[in-house]
Amino acid sequence: MSDIQKQQQRYDPLDHQMVPVKEFEELKVGDRFPIPSRTIGDANFAAFQLASGDNHPIHYDVEYCKQLGHDGLLAHGFQLLIQTAPGAGLFPHVIGSNLIGFIEQSSRFFKPLIAGDTVYPMLEITELVRQTTTGVITLKSTVHNQRSELLMEGMQKFLVKLAAST
Repeated sequence: MSDIQKQQQRYDPLDHQMVPVKEFEELKVGDRFPIPSRTIGDANFAAFQLASGDNHPIHYDVEYCKQLGHDGLLAHGFQLLIQTAPGAGLFPHVIGSNLIGFIEQSSRFFKPLIAGDTVYPMLEITELVRQTTTGVITLKSTVHNQRSELLMEGMQKFLVKLAAST
């Protein structure tokens, strides 16, 4: 067997980590997981329309929006919500293979996301509930814009495995 074949046999994809994996017990209330900022443009609106089937003119007709007094197209609430998708940041990488599933979500919307805005999503641990063999991690999710306005605030819960030794 060649050296390359030996290396390929020994490679474990679970060892290919972006950051060190933390066990539930290593997490703390207040741990923050920023999601990279991004400017939401016309292509994002078009992609969301295609995926959602949403066709209300407030999301896709600039002139309609201007007649209502808006500066531009307004994003659908779900389009704003998806900016807090944990996989866009490091949270699921920190949890690693301990992640069992996404179990709950809620959100409140305060201001519109307008086409051309830059968003700054953030996830922060607000509660850690240890159970027998699993734990529940509650994250506060927020999205601010380039004007430091809070557009959305929400909550996400994840079920994770506890370390085998605990």
